[in-house]
Amino acid sequence: MFIRALGTATPQHRYTQGECWEAIRTSAHFAKLAPRSRAILKKVLTGKNGIVARHLALGTLEEAFDLTPDVLNRRFARHAPALAAEAAKRAFAASNLAPEIVDAVIISTCTGYLCPGLTSYVSELIGLRPNVFALDLVGQGCGAALPNLRAAESLLLSGQAENVLCISVEVCSAAFYLDDDPGVLISACLFGDGAGAALVSKSPPPSGRRVKWASAGSILSPKDRDLLRFESRSGMLRNILSPCIPKLAARHAAAIFQEVSSAAGITRQDVAGWIFHAGGREVLTALRESFQLSEEAVQCSARILSEFGNISSPFVLFTLQEALSGQTPNGWWWMTSFGAGFSCHGALLEVRG
Repeated sequence: MFIRALGTATPQHRYTQGECWEAIRTSAHFAKLAPRSRAILKKVLTGKNGIVARHLALGTLEEAFDLTPDVLNRRFARHAPALAAEAAKRAFAASNLAPEIVDAVIISTCTGYLCPGLTSYVSELIGLRPNVFALDLVGQGCGAALPNLRAAESLLLSGQAENVLCISVEVCSAAFYLDDDPGVLISACLFGDGAGAALVSKSPPPSGRRVKWASAGSILSPKDRDLLRFESRSGMLRNILSPCIPKLAARHAAAIFQEVSSAAGITRQDVAGWIFHAGGREVLTALRESFQLSEEAVQCSARILSEFGNISSPFVLFTLQEALSGQTPNGWWWMTSFGAGFSCHGALLEVRG
């Protein structure tokens, strides 16, 4: 399988962390929080947490405090299809291919729910064939992009498809929640909105860098499920985020790498590019230390985190696009993501051209 083209999209409005702090500091919700909670918000939003700004599906930051189920559901329904379609259109533009070549579309999300799923709306918006195989994947959290791509690989290998469109889209601002739980507060300070699309095929692109999906693996640890997940409270999604996630993610990511790289006969020293999902600065630091990497080695993930925040499942697609457009040398690349479940995924990519 080859990743022929990538496309990404974010909402129009970009807000700095300083702007977010001023908005929440002057909101009515702020006074209702405990002193410790107010201190957490100030520390995360005004300190050095690796994030400069985030793109949010909000006309103004005041909209973030309209926390009712109907408002949040409408936000997801309005923006998720539009972001996913825009990312897909940019992937098609980058590939010089038309939507008609797509045999299957797979869309992952965890920040909202539609029935029919996003594939129905996105297929209409970008003009996919009526007989396209459409698959909606939900509940995989931040790690979803890699399982999505593995599902596409299965369709290609089985001969059921020649070209598959893979999309991960999250409207995290449709899942914001505020109370005195530290994990909830930190989530509100870290997450942003966006979509990433990958057009994958049996054949490589005729020119440019060729990204071959070589092999992949996953770990599912149900005993750690309650450390990172959504719960539904008062009709709204509420993020559960444990402080131990950085170490947990780093441990599982290292285990997946060991399994896949050993089977492929390569070592850490053979890897020229590192595509990490960065849930936050602490997560990226834990991953870097686990893999014994320099800050330079993870600079693509760090740049995406700085500009967009944690955009959940599309993050690795943004980072892969950043690496391909930059100075990351050809050779073996390693891509890893993790999320609810607790699940962790990794893929070995061979980049040439």
